[in-house]
Amino acid sequence: MKRLIYLVEDDGAIRELVVYTLRNTGFEAKGFPSAKEFWQGVQEAAPSLVILDIMLPGEDGLAILGKLRSNESTKKLPVMMLTAKGAEYDKVLGLDSGADDYMAKPAGMMELVARVKSLLRRASPPDSKGEYRISGLYVNVPRRQVTANGGDVALTLKEFDLLVYLLENAGIVLSRERILRAVWDYSLTLETRTVDTHILTLRTKLGASGSLIQTVRGVGYKMGETV
Repeated sequence: MKRLIYLVEDDGAIRELVVYTLRNTGFEAKGFPSAKEFWQGVQEAAPSLVILDIMLPGEDGLAILGKLRSNESTKKLPVMMLTAKGAEYDKVLGLDSGADDYMAKPAGMMELVARVKSLLRRASPPDSKGEYRISGLYVNVPRRQVTANGGDVALTLKEFDLLVYLLENAGIVLSRERILRAVWDYSLTLETRTVDTHILTLRTKLGASGSLIQTVRGVGYKMGETV
C-alpha cells in the first residue's frame, strides 16, 4: 500500500511539481492551496506525512503544525516544513514548534524525496528489542550496551541518553534547544554549548562511527544513516 503524503502549498507551480515528483517516486500525494482544504482532506483520509509551507493564506503553516501536535491522533505524525523562510531563526522556530524536518526553497526534488523517505522510516514502529544498528554502530537500549566497529564503548548516563535520542530520530535535524529539552531536565538552566560538548565527547568515544553524528550548520545535529 502506498504511503499518502499531503502538501499544503499556495504556489500552484510548486504544488504541482512536488506532487508530481512524489507520485513518480512511489507515493500517493495530494496538494492543497490552503489550510481549509487541507483539514477537509484530513477528514477524508489520514496522511502518513505532511509537508507544510509557512506563508499561507489564512491559517499559516506554523498554526497548522500547532494543531497537529496538540491533537492526540496526529501529534506523532511526521511533518516537514518546506518554505521560503530560510533564515536560521525561522529554521529553529519551525523545529522547536514540532516540525520533524525543515527545507528552504528552492529545494531539490531528489533531496526532498530522500528526506520524506527518511522521516517515514523513523515513524515506523521501533524495534521491539530496543536495538539500533547503523553502519558499524550497535546500541542495545535495555542493556545500555554500545559497540562501535566491534569494540565496546563506555558512555556516561547523559552520553548514552543523547546517543539514543539521536538514533530514535535518525535522519531528522534536531536543534540544540530541542535536544536539551529531551535529554536534560528542562527545569535546569543550561546553555546550548552543553549539547556541543557532549556531542564532541560522544564522537570521540565512538571513533569512526562518530561521523554518523552530523552537524547541521546554524541549526543543530542529526544522526545520519551511513558513515
